[in-house]
Amino acid sequence: MAVRGRPRNFDRDVALRAAMTVFWEKGFTATSMTDLCTHMGINSPSLYAAFGSKEALYVEALAHYTETFAPQLWAPLLHAPTAREGVEALLMASAKLLTKPGLPRGCMVTLSTVASEGMETLGPVVMASRAEGLKVLEERLQRALADGELPAGTDVKGLARCFLGVQQGMSVQARDGASRRDLEAMATAAMAAWPPLAH
Repeated sequence: MAVRGRPRNFDRDVALRAAMTVFWEKGFTATSMTDLCTHMGINSPSLYAAFGSKEALYVEALAHYTETFAPQLWAPLLHAPTAREGVEALLMASAKLLTKPGLPRGCMVTLSTVASEGMETLGPVVMASRAEGLKVLEERLQRALADGELPAGTDVKGLARCFLGVQQGMSVQARDGASRRDLEAMATAAMAAWPPLAH
């Protein structure tokens, strides 16, 4: 009697990280199932059995990216003694991470275009992740305003969007080939826009 083939065993975490890297590099739409199976080292039935669908895999990959890399960016902002030092640390950490050898360049969340590709279930997930970054930045700047680090009347929401826009722009430029030194220079120039203290 013939023995039925058993499902191929694989390390789910390793496969998920491989999927994350492919999605990060190519984006959701341009990534094919063949790309995923090849890089994850599994066949299509195993992929569907483990993750459900390409869309569900993307959501997991995005969550894995956020859990792995977001702390490297946002922890310096939150732990710095002042908001100014924190924002500068955020931008400098971004310059390092967005150009790190061995990883796709840029930020997977920033560079994702699923929200404009008709992916009704995925767009909100990505936009929520971006909104979370803005929220963290706003809250840190609001605390700086309350502590007197920022002058009264500072437009905290506008300032948060300004520096988040710089950080997101660094991601785009990294994908286009900007070096870490280029991005650090960009960060330094951006910090010159920090509101002067009122005396």
